[in-house]
Amino acid sequence: MKPAFLITIDTEGDNLWSYPSEITTENSRYLRRFQLLCERYALKPTWLTNWEMVNCGTYRDFAKDCLKRGTAEIGMHLHAWNNPPIIPLSADDNRLVPFLIQFDESIMRDKIAVITDRLEDAFGAKMLSHRAGRWAFNETYARLLVEHGYRIDCSVSPHMRGEHGDPSVKEVADYTNFPESAYWVDLKNIAKEDPHSTLLELPVTIVAKPRTGLLKVAELASNLHSFPRRVLDRFAPKALWLRPDGRNRHAMQSVLDTALQEERAYVEFMLHSSEFMPGGSPRFPTEMHIERLYDDLEALFEHARGRFEGLTLAEYHARLTAGSRRAAA
Repeated sequence: MKPAFLITIDTEGDNLWSYPSEITTENSRYLRRFQLLCERYALKPTWLTNWEMVNCGTYRDFAKDCLKRGTAEIGMHLHAWNNPPIIPLSADDNRLVPFLIQFDESIMRDKIAVITDRLEDAFGAKMLSHRAGRWAFNETYARLLVEHGYRIDCSVSPHMRGEHGDPSVKEVADYTNFPESAYWVDLKNIAKEDPHSTLLELPVTIVAKPRTGLLKVAELASNLHSFPRRVLDRFAPKALWLRPDGRNRHAMQSVLDTALQEERAYVEFMLHSSEFMPGGSPRFPTEMHIERLYDDLEALFEHARGRFEGLTLAEYHARLTAGSRRAAA
């Protein structure tokens, strides 16, 4: 059996990195090109959809067509600061963009319920797959997903550590010691496996690349200051994502090669929907950058052709549950 090639797209408003006071959804007009590219390579995206996108008519028409043709899955993605019910956590949630896990459990539950109901009403399908906004996930969140019928989460980004815009909250998500491959989530400790759990974690594919020699010395020195650390991470990353950034075509191809060499059961690609639109993100500001992105995508998908099988997250879950659940890794 070929390893699965999973594509996850955080489907959200335009250029949220700029903290807009009013969120637009123009990127919905740019998604069909990527969908058709995936179909040409027999790949099936999972569009993890947030509040503003499910309420965008252009996106709903696009997603309904994908579902009708069986070429994609729609899942859930939750940004707590603009997902009803709106209950401010700070003086300016649009700027500080709090994580869902910073809210009280009752508010977390209500927000999950509202967007789940909206998605299921809009698309006439049970929501099974989820990714937390800004990767922030914990045990309470996991329990609430199970409560609402979700079967798959893909919030874990191995080797990574998350930071928040609020200077009083330095770390919310720390995945440095989490598994790299699929596991059934222990609801009491999301870093651990529970073979009796009903929630499957599918960590995004990130391959560790330990630094040695002078790079290791530079890493130790840069840990004291954020700017040198960002420079070092850009030019000598300590982890390789299966995520385009405009300059990592060969690194992504090497991630696929590593996955095959290590006999991984799947790879998981990620990107944001707004990154398919010129000006929709800092990384791809112009049409030229978008064309380069598509050149990289073509090269990556060609590199995967014949060696991986394209599946949605729900299809991969079905593959695992059809056999022994203990084969998840």
